[in-house]
Amino acid sequence: MRIAIGSKNPAKIQAVLDVYEEAEIISLQVESGVSEQPFSDEETMEGAMTRARNCLAQSNADIGIGLEGGVVKMNQDLFLCNWGAMATRDGSVIVAGGARVPLPEIVAGKLLRGEELGPVMDAFTKQTNVSKKEGAIGVFTNERITRGDMFLHIMRMLAGQHEYKLKS
Repeated sequence: MRIAIGSKNPAKIQAVLDVYEEAEIISLQVESGVSEQPFSDEETMEGAMTRARNCLAQSNADIGIGLEGGVVKMNQDLFLCNWGAMATRDGSVIVAGGARVPLPEIVAGKLLRGEELGPVMDAFTKQTNVSKKEGAIGVFTNERITRGDMFLHIMRMLAGQHEYKLKS
């Protein structure tokens, strides 16, 4: 089986590899069709679905995977959100969503002023490439849950739904 993932991010690629150890994994840089910083569950999920479909359009893979991180405003707080999508050659798209944690006001304020989470987190932590390592979720959960863990959870839900669909 060939699986294309619409990302070059190591945390996302590893999540796919951990679930599909026997598959050939292809990493593609594909468009999400949404803003650089998705600002709702709907926009984040749409980005994941578009990436998954674009993987199939730009490869000969059997399955396309899109994994997208974003933020969602709830009441007065801004929360991290993440969505994944799996597109198959029969035209179906499976989706799954995951973890939520509130962002501190100092980070949320910068996002609300138009900045993107990755660079904001680099400045906040005084590190580089936080989004390719523990991610914001790792920073704000003291690495009890990392970005890789978060996307692995999504990948397990996508794979499980796909397996259920195949046997039904």
